[in-house]
Amino acid sequence: MYRVFEALDELVAIVEEARTVPMTAGCVVPRGDVLELLDDLRDALPAELDDAQDVLDERDTLVSNAREQSDRLITGAENDSESMLAHARAEADRILAEAKARADRMLDEANGNAQAIVGEASDEAQRLEHSAAREYESVTGRARAEASRVVEAGNSSYSKSVADGIAEQQRLVSESEVVAAAKSEAERIVDAAHAESDRLRGDCDIYVDDKLADFEEILTGTLRSVNRGRQQLRTGAGMHDYVEYSHDGGAAPEPGPAQMAG
Repeated sequence: MYRVFEALDELVAIVEEARTVPMTAGCVVPRGDVLELLDDLRDALPAELDDAQDVLDERDTLVSNAREQSDRLITGAENDSESMLAHARAEADRILAEAKARADRMLDEANGNAQAIVGEASDEAQRLEHSAAREYESVTGRARAEASRVVEAGNSSYSKSVADGIAEQQRLVSESEVVAAAKSEAERIVDAAHAESDRLRGDCDIYVDDKLADFEEILTGTLRSVNRGRQQLRTGAGMHDYVEYSHDGGAAPEPGPAQMAG
């Protein structure tokens, strides 16, 4: 490309320096030099300009072919998209039908399992109730027996302490030189006997209260287990208003923990 600009500059210089023709605007230029510079220009011009001209000459043909090719591609893409959409809809309908059938089967199985679990839970609740009642009677009986034994032991110790105190008081009173000390000691022994009796009675009450607290904890744990099982049944089977039918056929609500505990 540099040679092109150089040849053009030389042509301009030749024209500017050429001799003018008298009485005219023309000039005389050396033909050989000008032709030689023109040949240099032709050789210096890149071949891409010729190719670009050919492309410009065939522009309309290329654009027309490109439009036809684009129309064919668009038509093919639309047909393919419609076919794929129809296939996708059919596949979606098939999957939906299969999912619905599977959900129905799972619901039937869940209902069957829920009924079986409800029956087992009812049997387990009755068994726990009977067991809790037996345990209550057993613990209460042992607590009463232990309380009676502790009370009897306290009364016996109290009586013995009182008797020892009275005897000691009488013995000390008989001795004139230690009357005051004897009276004080007798009062101390009597007070100690009363304190021991009160302690034994308090221990008896604590023992009975501990036994009753243990039984209350057993009953509370049993009620929590039953309520947790019922809650799991409601959650798993989708049941919100579960009721337990009474023996005469009427619907009665399931007793709550507070009612069973009472």
